[in-house]
Formats: sequence, C-alpha cells, structure tokens
Amino acid sequence: MNLSRPLLLASNSPRRKELLASLGLTFEVRVKEVSEDFPDTLKREEVAEFLASHKADAYKEDLQEEALITADTIVCLDDKILNKPASAEEAYAMLRALSGQTHEVITGVCVLMKEGKTVFHDSTTVYFKELTDAEINYYIQHYKPFDKAGAYGIQEWIGMIGIEKIEGTYFNVVGLPVQKLYENLVQLKIVV
Repeated sequence: MNLSRPLLLASNSPRRKELLASLGLTFEVRVKEVSEDFPDTLKREEVAEFLASHKADAYKEDLQEEALITADTIVCLDDKILNKPASAEEAYAMLRALSGQTHEVITGVCVLMKEGKTVFHDSTTVYFKELTDAEINYYIQHYKPFDKAGAYGIQEWIGMIGIEKIEGTYFNVVGLPVQKLYENLVQLKIVV
C-alpha cells in the first residue's frame, strides 16, 4: 500500500503493531507516557474515544507531515469498565466476572495530522462460556494477562477455549479495528 505521508503508531502493543503491519503499511512506532484517566461522566464508547484522542494530543506539537494513530481498548461488563489488572488476584476477579457472561469490547481510534483529527470507535460483543477456576488460574499463570484490558487476549488460550462467539469484528477485540481504520486512512487520503 502506498502512503501519502509518513505514518506513526503511538502504541507499545505488540498486537497493534502486528495488525497495522498486516495491512501492508510502513510505519514508525513512537511512544510517550500518557495518563489514562478519564471523566467519569462519559458513556462507554466516549471513554475509548476520549482516551485515544487524549493520547494523540500528547504528540500534537511534534507532528510535521506525519499522520499519527493512537488507540485505546476497553472491556465493559454491564456499566463497569474493566481495565488492565494490577495483580493475579485482580485478573482472577475480572475473569470470574466475565465467565458465563456477555460483554462489550470497544476500541477508540484517533488519526491525528497537523491539519486535523479524526476519532472513531468500533464495538464487539463477546460471549464467554462458564470458566472453571482451573481454567482461569491456568490462563493467568501461563499467559500473565496484566497488559490487557479485561485480563484476557482473545487470540490466546483463554479465547480459544472460552469464547463461544462474537458479534462484530475479531480484530477490534485484539485491539485495533483494522477495517474501520483502513477505511478512514483511505478517506483521509493517507493510503493512496
């Protein structure tokens, strides 16, 4: 794919890097530490968009001709947002809560250029089977899901044995709604 300008990805996520590379796009990774706090008055999809946009704002002064992509994925069980677990106990509690339930995964994406910003999100509904304690503990011990919202990665063992079905795009749950991102990059004439 040809790009009209250099492309930057502001993410440490190996999954986002892999997905963006799979689109055939050349990009550079730039990462800054940015607070992930958000106003508690926001609706769920607004949280994901707010965080993606907030991350992008940290790079605004650095941009010249580049286009910057930021993203943030949240896992929502009813009205509760499950962030990244800080411990094995917290990961267990999250997975126990998700077990046998349906939840929503929302990824907000921001494409920032000197001349403007585009923000959007995608949402996927995920159906988990009832997980046993042994399955949850095995997953936490072997996969250490402390860098993942909701304490799980759909592409990992727990996704293979625990997720019965999804409604929406799989890649959104992995961490980047690549189809929507690609369409936006085409509309913005970044991909030509």
